[in-house]
Amino acid sequence: MTRERDPAPLADAPTGSPAQTALLRWEDGLLPCVVQDARTGTVLMLAWMTPAAFERTLATGEAWFWSRARQALWRKGETSGHTQRVVRSAVDCDGDAVLLQVVPQGPACHTGHASCFYRDAGGREQLDAGPVLARLEAVIALRRRTMPAGSYTARLLAGGVDAVGAKVREEAEEVVRAARAESDDRVAEEAADLLYHLLVLLAGRGVPLARALDVLAARGALE
Repeated sequence: MTRERDPAPLADAPTGSPAQTALLRWEDGLLPCVVQDARTGTVLMLAWMTPAAFERTLATGEAWFWSRARQALWRKGETSGHTQRVVRSAVDCDGDAVLLQVVPQGPACHTGHASCFYRDAGGREQLDAGPVLARLEAVIALRRRTMPAGSYTARLLAGGVDAVGAKVREEAEEVVRAARAESDDRVAEEAADLLYHLLVLLAGRGVPLARALDVLAARGALE
């Protein structure tokens, strides 16, 4: 993900304390650590931690790991600048894995992909490996770049912000009407239409979804 600006602060430091290390079962002094985007839910990477890396992560609010190749601690982004600000840490039920929820300042993968999990088991690259809204945003971005003939999304984008904005207004009204008098299925369908058209509007303005999520986070939505 291209860095548009510094993300809004979510918290002063990740939740947790060095005492959490007592809950962990350090097999050979190492544990796997899953790293997830706190805003979108996308799984970004898998790395390894030692007790020292875990404690330094909690103390600094930035992701630290253990390099098995170099046999040394390393701070994510120390050479690339693509650091990860940790807003929450968690330990799994068996105490043999760690989860970090982070705000990334650039791609997690050394290949330049936002996530290290960008291909399937057959080696085929996936457009996006994240949650539904992130995948939909990626499809809309592709339509914006290529503007294929016959594409409804491309036609909307060609109409400009006013045209897309009119559709957002229309879909929002339909959600409200459905919520007042129609079935739950209809409410879900109309809400899906609204979310899609809102993402098209954001794409038309060049505003990434993550930027809106940053605003929600700054308002305490992730606390």
